[in-house]
Amino acid sequence: MTTSRLARRLLRPPGVYAPQLDTRLLLGALRQEHLVGGAELLDVGTGTGALALSAARRGARVTALDVSHRAVLTARLNARRSRLRVRVLHGDMASLADLTWDLVVSNPPYVPSPRARVPARGPARAWDAGPDGRAVLDTVCDGAADALRPGGVLLLVHSALCGTDATLRKLEGSGLRAAVHRRAVAPYGPVLRSRLPWLRENGLVTDEQPGEELVVIRAVRV
Repeated sequence: MTTSRLARRLLRPPGVYAPQLDTRLLLGALRQEHLVGGAELLDVGTGTGALALSAARRGARVTALDVSHRAVLTARLNARRSRLRVRVLHGDMASLADLTWDLVVSNPPYVPSPRARVPARGPARAWDAGPDGRAVLDTVCDGAADALRPGGVLLLVHSALCGTDATLRKLEGSGLRAAVHRRAVAPYGPVLRSRLPWLRENGLVTDEQPGEELVVIRAVRV
């Protein structure tokens, strides 16, 4: 299913991150994973619930998380409209620290921002992630090993502007076996276009770059 087709089928009110290329990349990676009957999956930063619903259609037992109350309501409504059983909760990985999963997927906010603090509300909360873009990404990396069962898999998408090698080092440092699973280059969207002078000044992009590289990291708890 294309991203545009997926987006048309889901409720996506203002302030909730709509499925885009990063969603499609992560969906493609998720479809390659073997979900045995009853596999338990955690979707961190679910947004509209696109990833959670895809996994539920394949028989996974899905829990979806988001720090946005609006996103939680949206994902619940999309699950109900799709007649799929998905548990959608308000919170982050720390709120479920005592539980483990067969698969964790996440499309966290990852856009570098001139603002030092992550927004507490508003649409930018879905993408702004501090000056290096890692404010939320690092919390997912830090919690992944404890959230996965032996043999469990993390699928994580983010921009290469955040530092792909930094993500791999952090995951491997926690005992996971990690590698880049998928890559794609997309034209700069409106947010990044508006920040290009700041991004260039801080060495995050160059004039030669045709767009933003997105990566899906796959990490396994061995």
